[in-house]
Amino acid sequence: MVSTDRHPSPFRPATLDDEPGRLRALQRYAIVDSGTEPQFDKIVALVRDILDVPMATVSLIDRDRQWLKAHSGIEGEECDRREAFCDHTIRARYVMLVQDAAQDPRFADNIHVIGDPFIRSYAGAPLMTPDGYNLGALCAIDRVPRTFTSAQLGMLQRFAALVVGEIELRTVASQDFLTGALTRRALVERMAHAVRRQCIDGSKAALVTFDIDHFKAVNDTFGHAIGDLVLQAVVAICRSALRSGHFLGRLGGEEFAILLPGADLREATACAERMRTAVEQARIDNCTPVTASFGIASLQPGYDVNHWLAVADGALYSAKHQGRNQCIVAICDDAKAAAA
Repeated sequence: MVSTDRHPSPFRPATLDDEPGRLRALQRYAIVDSGTEPQFDKIVALVRDILDVPMATVSLIDRDRQWLKAHSGIEGEECDRREAFCDHTIRARYVMLVQDAAQDPRFADNIHVIGDPFIRSYAGAPLMTPDGYNLGALCAIDRVPRTFTSAQLGMLQRFAALVVGEIELRTVASQDFLTGALTRRALVERMAHAVRRQCIDGSKAALVTFDIDHFKAVNDTFGHAIGDLVLQAVVAICRSALRSGHFLGRLGGEEFAILLPGADLREATACAERMRTAVEQARIDNCTPVTASFGIASLQPGYDVNHWLAVADGALYSAKHQGRNQCIVAICDDAKAAAA
């Protein structure tokens, strides 16, 4: 194994010892579990062609897994983080080079070395954000032992900088300008991925929609500038109650939604109640106390994105109709069983 220091990231020194901060940075970009995008596919195709390797990936390291935003020549989208070469790459500032994985004690018994795709050599350039966090790596992979030239490693690092640039650009396009929440389109994309995952392996997911109570009165009484401040404050409060891998988006006006992959109704209801209480207890400058109403719906077999949203919105409407400032679960057969 060789780790080279000849090709540092163009950004500031990496923040290598702050894993919670790294995971928050990954969550901020809201890219994990997103759909395929041509700009990333083009970069991995170029890496394959220019470095003459059979496999290339844009890899992101989440809390417990490696997830591939783009891949060429290799099957699958994710694996256990403990088996990921890139989990080692994100711990360094520079390109990591493994010339022969079968001779490297860290990887010799790795399932991806002794089994498909039979990795023998690997070069990974960290995907370092402008604030110094390594989100993952851009990887060139071969099935035979090999070295890469200094020029090739430098090129891989420059391509990695392009990947980070594309991540930055997509974040601008997918973020609501005022609140920093995901746009409706970006949230729907992630909901669609959750629907696909359930169809494939039965993965759980829950959706929480919420609406700021009497928001029109806030604007009418205090003005739109204070109304904007309330929107920003409520989003910040709710975001603080979420974990890595949860997605908060703005559906429009004062209505928002939160996607909770892997959560059941109990977990989603507990999360919604934490947010409801935090909003109720907050005091926003120059404004009367603010409350919010919440609707919760689990993903059920046969749901598409629109139906899932409609079910959660129905629960939200019930919360508002029954007095506001409360959480209501959309009742279905599974919801009744969970509440029993």
